[in-house]
Amino acid sequence: MNPVTLLPFIVLIGAMFLMTRSAKKKQAAAANMRNEMQPGTGVRTIGGMYATVKELHDDTVLLEVAPGVHAIYAKNSIGAVLDDAEYNRIVHGDVEELDVDGAIVPDDASSLTEAETADADEVTSDDAKTDLVKKTESDDAEQADDTAGKKSEGKADGDTDAK
Repeated sequence: MNPVTLLPFIVLIGAMFLMTRSAKKKQAAAANMRNEMQPGTGVRTIGGMYATVKELHDDTVLLEVAPGVHAIYAKNSIGAVLDDAEYNRIVHGDVEELDVDGAIVPDDASSLTEAETADADEVTSDDAKTDLVKKTESDDAEQADDTAGKKSEGKADGDTDAK
């Protein structure tokens, strides 16, 4: 056979070999992580639940999902084994100094717009802000009185200021 016709098959077999090799490495790393679990460590399941390992068995793990609440999970359902600082930060809300490289991104955009709102407060009034409070019947009556006053300015319904 001609070597040029065999070249696509060789490339295809090589690509399949490389893909299966990386997948096997990932599976081995995940299995190693699950085997390193010990009672008392914090874990996250593949479903996103955080729990503490209580007992380890061959294929199962006994997790404490809340104080006094235990559940049995398959070892394959453990998505990540967390270190103590990260587990306590996520589950208990413990705020410790984190070693963060680079800039810290705020949770909301308020700190990004502080300079703009200081300038905007001088120009705008409170009337321009959106009112998110539920209206009551007395508010509806006041609004009806305001619209009646505007209609008496000589404009019929549907008339506008446009020319």
